[in-house]
Amino acid sequence: MADEIPDIVIGRLPIYLRALTHLGKGLEKTTTSSHELGQWLGISSAQIRKDLSHFGEFGKQGTGYNINYLVEQLRQILHLEQEWSVILVGAGNIGHALASYQGFAHRGFSIQWIFDNDPQKIGQEINSLTVQSVSSLQDITQKEKIKVAILAVPASTAQSLTDQLVQVGIESILSYAPINLKVPEGVRVRYNDPVIQMQRMAYYLEP
Repeated sequence: MADEIPDIVIGRLPIYLRALTHLGKGLEKTTTSSHELGQWLGISSAQIRKDLSHFGEFGKQGTGYNINYLVEQLRQILHLEQEWSVILVGAGNIGHALASYQGFAHRGFSIQWIFDNDPQKIGQEINSLTVQSVSSLQDITQKEKIKVAILAVPASTAQSLTDQLVQVGIESILSYAPINLKVPEGVRVRYNDPVIQMQRMAYYLEP
């Protein structure tokens, strides 16, 4: 079923989940509607209803959505009812910030190991985690059956490290490296490059 649903739809589900969580906890609401959610997110109510319809019926006309129920359903759809252990490759500035970031907690992911190939960084402690040598990546990843990795390394080493991650069984990679990576079918890569986002926004600026 996952392959039949457009990836762009899957990409909006975490946005819905974040907004619903805020509505339920931050604003202490119990119900919402596709119209209200759409106004909150800048997405049409029709699009929200269409996206959710891929997975079933979650609301009633005239009543809307029970927020707690829809949050629970979205977490199940996204396989977030469990916590996924994550490895972080790269202990530079970005890696250090990611390892210290508390936003992963209680949202389905936990960085458990940090790897780097710089002898000066190996052995350092970041947020109670000791930086390991990349040479130990295979043993730890396969022993712990890790499927998710964050890549925070320079473009010059990103592809070779990606190849290593694929070889040890990593299936999902979030990359902060400023380069497009080549991976085999079945491995998913998502990119988080702030420069690309800034360049995209620059299009709308008046010189």
